[in-house]
Amino acid sequence: MEKDPKLRGIIHLDMDCFYAAIEVRDRPSLRGKPVGVGGARDRRGVLTTCNYEARKFGVRSAMPTFMALQRCPSLIVMPTRFDVYRREAAVIRGILHRFTSLIEPLSLDEAYLDVTEHPGAPGPLATVIRGTIFRKTKLTSSAGIGPNKLIAKIASEINKPNGQFEVTSEQVPEFMENLPVRKVWGIGEKTERKLEELGAKTCGELQRFSRPELVDLFGKFGLDLYDLCRGIDHRPVEPDRPRKSLSTEETFAVDLRTVEQCEERLEDLFQELMGDLAQKEATRSVIKIFVKLKFNDFTRTTAERAGLAPTLQDFRSLLVEAFARTGKPVRLIGVGVRFAETTPENAQMDLLQI
Repeated sequence: MEKDPKLRGIIHLDMDCFYAAIEVRDRPSLRGKPVGVGGARDRRGVLTTCNYEARKFGVRSAMPTFMALQRCPSLIVMPTRFDVYRREAAVIRGILHRFTSLIEPLSLDEAYLDVTEHPGAPGPLATVIRGTIFRKTKLTSSAGIGPNKLIAKIASEINKPNGQFEVTSEQVPEFMENLPVRKVWGIGEKTERKLEELGAKTCGELQRFSRPELVDLFGKFGLDLYDLCRGIDHRPVEPDRPRKSLSTEETFAVDLRTVEQCEERLEDLFQELMGDLAQKEATRSVIKIFVKLKFNDFTRTTAERAGLAPTLQDFRSLLVEAFARTGKPVRLIGVGVRFAETTPENAQMDLLQI
């Protein structure tokens, strides 16, 4: 029987505690112990990630290291090794390409896969993919399977770690009914509070609002909310293609109130950006670098400059410039580069040197 062309099979694959899992795999003595990866304990660093043993103590990614150690004195903090993480990510990406060419990477450890055209059913296929990754890397992953990216992403969180969850098209209405609105992309803490004041804690309750009412309350985002709370998401899985820019960003659980706190977070973002550049865009010519800040009142600012190499020092100078414009607490930092429209045949990697 042929597949209904209207039905899509989307898998959201997420490696479990990727950086921490690699550290534990490479150092068997760490197995079963709380492990974090990121900032050192002797300075104002933050954790990039941590394993589930650490999370039992209330430790989480993006937490200041000193606070993590207060909650879990036995926490073992390992320095980041982005060269190793990039190498493992490349192996995993190669495995994914055995099953589909429609892969949209979100980071080194996360991606969407459109397996609509694959002859196998999406759920069993996700099991095969996860098993293949484990046999090759000894790293576990979790997956969500759904008819679109929204459903697949939410489903991937349900049976973590080392599990998967599938929501079929027919199950979407029931799945969304009692789903907390915070699970929907684009809804942050402030929007969640506003919706709670309106009596909409779940997507089912949010569905009581008409499209015009949501637009009146949330502007253009109200149009998205009307569809999203019903599990409707038409965004395609977009494979790697020549892009005008490359960036990475992080939203913090606790606002950063000083430029020094922002600088501490900048280094990890810079290292991740350099890893993505080396892995995905090694031959592209960088013509501009930028730093984006989103403040706690949701206003934004971007500092960018042409002619600068993507070095940590140059990104730091742009960060200081952007922060000084308002001095408001920062909830998100993004760093990125913009590329030349065409790539010279003899493009070199000197701009990628750290």
